[in-house]
Amino acid sequence: MNEVQVLVVGAGPAGLTTAITLARQGIDCMIIERRLHASTLPRATLASLRTMELVRSWGLESAVRAGSNSVEMRLLECRTLAEASSGTAHDIGLPTIEQSEMLSPTTPVCVPQDHLEAVMLDHLAALPTARLRRGVEAIGLSSESDTTRVTVRDQHGVVSSIHARYVVAADGAHSPVRTALGIAMHGPDHLFELIAVEFRAPLWQLVGDHAYLLYAVTTPDAPGVALPSGTDDRWRYGFEWSPQTETLADYPDERIGRLITRSAGVASLPIEIERVAPFSFAAQIADTFRGGDVFLVGDAAHRITPRGGTGMNTAIADGFDLGWKLAWVLTDWGPVSLLDSYERERRPIVEHNLSRSAEEDGSRRSTLDEVHIDLRGRISHHWVRGTGDRVSTLDLVGPGVTVFVGPRPTGERLTSATVQGPTVTVRQVDELTARAMGIATQGSLAVRPDGLPMATPATASRSPRAGSGWSPRRSA
Repeated sequence: MNEVQVLVVGAGPAGLTTAITLARQGIDCMIIERRLHASTLPRATLASLRTMELVRSWGLESAVRAGSNSVEMRLLECRTLAEASSGTAHDIGLPTIEQSEMLSPTTPVCVPQDHLEAVMLDHLAALPTARLRRGVEAIGLSSESDTTRVTVRDQHGVVSSIHARYVVAADGAHSPVRTALGIAMHGPDHLFELIAVEFRAPLWQLVGDHAYLLYAVTTPDAPGVALPSGTDDRWRYGFEWSPQTETLADYPDERIGRLITRSAGVASLPIEIERVAPFSFAAQIADTFRGGDVFLVGDAAHRITPRGGTGMNTAIADGFDLGWKLAWVLTDWGPVSLLDSYERERRPIVEHNLSRSAEEDGSRRSTLDEVHIDLRGRISHHWVRGTGDRVSTLDLVGPGVTVFVGPRPTGERLTSATVQGPTVTVRQVDELTARAMGIATQGSLAVRPDGLPMATPATASRSPRAGSGWSPRRSA
């Protein structure tokens, strides 16, 4: 019988983020995943600005970018891909490279989910307190005192139990754990039906300099959406169909090849079709994100349509938010009541992204309307002077409480690496940066691991206080 502090069910983006966040703080955690092998599906193709800030904090930014495409973060509406030069670009709620430079030390990235997951899996494997067990599925759970007993079955049919202080259900849209908890989902299903095709074809040379995150093709011969999905001319093409009157057998590779060629707007095109699958849009949310000591993250908590590209990024934000809060509770840095803030803080953001994705024009939004949802009130980015390397204020945020302080009087030698206690790290910044952050020369600003301020900046404030009514067990 296995015992672990946190059991994560599911090794998708939400589960991997949760486990990485926990393991980086030394929490003993285990992921169980029913699949024997890592996914090779591109699925989501966008890592948002906030997701890339998190990836950067793990030291994985270069590895993630290695599998990305350099594109403009907008939608191009064009008759065919060959006519991209005469297309019309639309904002989709993402900052441009120039806007990102003002907001963040990084930028959004067009990267397929399977590459991102591979990078995360490699990072997880290097963390000593994390374990991943493949070919294992959860088939039951029950509460026992201060632990949850999860019954699991491996690929050989062997049934065993895992005892965990907390359980995180990251097991997808049809989550067995959520079902076992009796938590219902509500919201519309079957909003839109499409066939998604994964293929390789030389489309980059066709669009030339007009590289975009996605293309809305309007030709009556083959209307649909084309998305770059990785390096080496890997693409996805989605088009509407009617599963009530059609079957996949009605779409052999030859027919799909003709549709892709028509959408490309060329007479012929070498196409290698890799996968064809139906996909149904749903905009649903769980009645609650928690059942006792079991928490729902990602698709287990919400099903967000691809419109707007927020689904995977919302799931990653779930995993990080819950991960650092569980770590604080398990290390006695914060009270158990801190876990109540997980759903309270995440649900409004999920509801916004869910509502947006349910609208037919949900992909088209101004950057000003959406970027604040992604960044969610975290402290502002400023390059810190006097550090040598290009270090952002966001790079200085640690896993505990980070206290930013301005210049101190002569004789008081606090440096950016001074540790005041087990949970509080003091980061001294130059006067210009301090003023840009809204703290006076003698002031300070306490920040959570997610970059959100814990208190209103106050002159000469020394002890961080949480605006949500709780505080760390220890402080400077």
